Amino acid sequence: MNTSSSDPERLVSLARTGDESALGKLLESFRSYLTLLARLQIGRRLQGKADAADLVQETFLQAHRCFVDFQGASEASVASWLRQILASRVAKLIRRYQGSAGRDVRLERELEQDLDQTSQRIDVGLVASSSSPSQRAIRREQAVLLAETLSRLAADDREVIILRHLEERTFPDVAQRMGRSVDSVKKLWVRALGRLRQALETAP
Repeated sequence: MNTSSSDPERLVSLARTGDESALGKLLESFRSYLTLLARLQIGRRLQGKADAADLVQETFLQAHRCFVDFQGASEASVASWLRQILASRVAKLIRRYQGSAGRDVRLERELEQDLDQTSQRIDVGLVASSSSPSQRAIRREQAVLLAETLSRLAADDREVIILRHLEERTFPDVAQRMGRSVDSVKKLWVRALGRLRQALETAP
C-alpha cells in the first residue's frame, strides 16, 4: 500500500477512515512548504520575532483537531486549507505582539491572500525550462514540491535562493546577511539555482 507523501489523495482517503498514521504523514508532507511560507510571513510582518517551526507545529495541531471538517481531497485543496490555518496562527501572533486581544477577520483574510500569492509565485523563474507543463502536472503541486526540494539542498544554497528570490533582497543585502562578498554570493546564486533545477528534474 503506497501512503507516501507523493500520494496525498490516498493519505486523505485513509485519514478519513480514522487512520492517525495517514493523517500524520499527510500533514508532515507539507512541513517544508508551510515552514517556508511561515518564514516569509515572519520576516515581512514580525521582523523575525517568532519561530517558523513553532507556527507550523501550531498549524498541524489545529489541522489535526479540525480534520473532520475538511472537505477536500487533492493536494491543492489540502495546501489551501493549511494556508488558511497558518494565516489564522500568524494573525494571532501579530495580535499578541500588537497587544490586541480581539480576532481581526480582515487581517486573517489579508494574510490568506498574501499566503496564496506567495505560494503561486514560489516557483516563478526557478523551474527548469526543460520541464514541460505536462511533466509538471503529473508531479504534484509545484510550490509544495519546490519547498521540499529546497529543504534538501545544502544550507547555503537554500539560504541564497530564499533571500534573493523569495525575499527579493539585493545581492549586497544577501552578502551582508550571509557574511560573504557580493561576488561570491552571485556565484553561489547561479550554482544554487542549477542544483535546485537539477533536483526538481529528478524529483518523484
